[in-house]
Amino acid sequence: MKQVVQNYRSGELALLDVAEPACKPGGVLVRTRYSLISTGTELMKVGEAGMSLLGKARARPDQVAKVLQSASTIGVAATYRKVTSKLDSFTPLGYSLCGVVEQVGAGVRDVAVGDLVACAGNEHALHGELNWVPTNLYVPVPAGLSPRHAAFGTVGAIALQGVRRGEPQLGDAGLVIGLGLIGQLVVQLLVASGVRVVGVDPDTTRCDLAEQLGALACAPPGSGIVDAAVADLTGGRGVDQVYLAAGGSSNEPVELAARLARDRGTVVDIGKTRLDLPWNAYYEKELDVRFSRSYGPGRYDPSYELDGVDYPIGYVRWTERRNIACVLDLAARGKIDLDPLISHVAPFDRAVETYEQLSSGQLRAVAVLFEYPGAAESVVEQPVLGRARPARGPLPAQPIRTDRPLRLGFVGAGNYASSMLLPHLTGREDVVLQRVATTSALSGANAKRTFGFVEAGTDTEAVLTDPDVDAVFVVTRHSSHADLTRRALSAGKAVFVEKPLALTEAELEAILDAIDASGNDRLQVGFNRRFAPLLVEAKARLGRRIGPATVRYLVNAGTLDAQSWYLREAAEGSRFAGEGGHFVDTVSWLLDADPVSVFAAATPGQTDLQVVLTYPDGSTAVITYATTGSPRFPKETIDLLADGQVLRFDDFAHAAVLGKSKWSSPRIPRGRDKGQAAQLEAFLTAVRTGGPMPVGIDSLATTTRATLAATTSLTTGSPVRLAGPLS
Repeated sequence: MKQVVQNYRSGELALLDVAEPACKPGGVLVRTRYSLISTGTELMKVGEAGMSLLGKARARPDQVAKVLQSASTIGVAATYRKVTSKLDSFTPLGYSLCGVVEQVGAGVRDVAVGDLVACAGNEHALHGELNWVPTNLYVPVPAGLSPRHAAFGTVGAIALQGVRRGEPQLGDAGLVIGLGLIGQLVVQLLVASGVRVVGVDPDTTRCDLAEQLGALACAPPGSGIVDAAVADLTGGRGVDQVYLAAGGSSNEPVELAARLARDRGTVVDIGKTRLDLPWNAYYEKELDVRFSRSYGPGRYDPSYELDGVDYPIGYVRWTERRNIACVLDLAARGKIDLDPLISHVAPFDRAVETYEQLSSGQLRAVAVLFEYPGAAESVVEQPVLGRARPARGPLPAQPIRTDRPLRLGFVGAGNYASSMLLPHLTGREDVVLQRVATTSALSGANAKRTFGFVEAGTDTEAVLTDPDVDAVFVVTRHSSHADLTRRALSAGKAVFVEKPLALTEAELEAILDAIDASGNDRLQVGFNRRFAPLLVEAKARLGRRIGPATVRYLVNAGTLDAQSWYLREAAEGSRFAGEGGHFVDTVSWLLDADPVSVFAAATPGQTDLQVVLTYPDGSTAVITYATTGSPRFPKETIDLLADGQVLRFDDFAHAAVLGKSKWSSPRIPRGRDKGQAAQLEAFLTAVRTGGPMPVGIDSLATTTRATLAATTSLTTGSPVRLAGPLS
């Protein structure tokens, strides 16, 4: 296998062929997909290697002290031979990577072959095709997180440990000096912690990047901008913490820290910078100077890093492994954005050239990744469905006048609308059924006579554009849902559309574009199960979930009549495309999150489906959509297991929660209420008051994508990652 090495005496860099490491007990063998160049630490090491012996001695006085001690013990000649031998040896580079587990050593239980892991350590996470990594130096990668981003785990942990040492609190003001890779991560972590951040760096490009990532103001030292920003932000008192993420021989960072910190503020050294503390300045403010040791507790402790002896969480909450896991979780949930930090991705076989370009300044970068053979074909590099858009809060909405009833228009009045929706809307004083459009004049006349519509006809456009209609219900065949929804939203109407929202990604994007263009997000999809009273009560009885959950949702869908329009897949989509959103939405509501990836498998002819959903916190759900079962078996059953508890739900007739306490619904149900009435009430209330819709647009879009992703996964044979909102 190939590995990047350097001769510390000559400074020579090489991509060397070395033997593959063995898989030892207490660790795993990892085949690298991406490794990260630390443009601070590693380039400093590369730069030192190119110095003369005198330059090396000046750069590493700690090593000189060791040499002098050795000379006094074993003599000058022996010490000279020992030092020159060590300097003339190849040493490895690298300490942060992401790869796939290839072998599992004895005693390892938390990962399996094929799992994606992030790895740490300058002896174990090297720039090499294969690495053996002990237990406490690898972390499983959360579902949906790209291997490129997972390669930042170790460097992210360095930044996170620095932030932890500062002990920031909500509302604090922080100053980050040095906006390289670590500094940019510190900025984002502080912002995510509720800290108002100002940054300093001589490079205006890095200042602009930090502002893009959440800093309030960034500028080069000496510009006056930073001093003014700190004074304005803190009322002249100074920042609560200063984070030194700079390197070099200048003493300016520690002097700037003293000037801009508040009385009894905290200064945290994360980088390797000159620390000649100006005594008077630090004494007069009684500044608290702290050092941040690499990735966190456990670093440099052989019993922790090599022997796998963990620190009890009750005594050491955040170890280096837990810090890495935390960074990966934040990235997976979109709380930190790593894409803007990736300046360059180089093939691993061009590693030496890449280092030379960085050292010479030809390549200016915040973060550089090496991509290894096979990374593009990795099963973890899932196809992505959809394009990420900015996260949406509810758009401003004007409430409907409360001195008159809501006026509703229906497009379609078939079996479902007539049996499940309209009966809940007739005879109400707060609702007027204003207009209905159906495919035939007779069906429209029947709807008008039965439900009391003011007007009936076959002109769909008349419903969508009628100024007397406040909200439009789209209850037509699946293939028309997306277009009618888009047109109604563009016309400024609130929209209730039966599932599915869309049958293709292009249809979904057109709806989202219409929302962005019109500013109208008053949309609800008919995902009624989350409103079913029995399921709502069962979720409440389960209580707040702490750990990840496992969910099994069995849908005994049964066979269709041979004449059913549901069987016209070419025009109306598959049965799962039409119905699957119900079950995805229900699981997501139970887990209080949206899925991040989907994998599907099917029996021949795609008669029965198994759809596996993964969630940001590690929860998983399997939706079994089967058409070959017995009609005597319940149609929908759900089992949710988490935190030592089990929620069991049987087809809207019976539910139970077992665990910390026991609860069971009456054996004789009051009726199979699937939530249609409660869902309509929530929709009408939102339209009338102008309040948030029952389900947010981002969740509706993700549920739709997850349903579509099942078909994509069946086609590709691999998991599909879902594009979520940009935070």
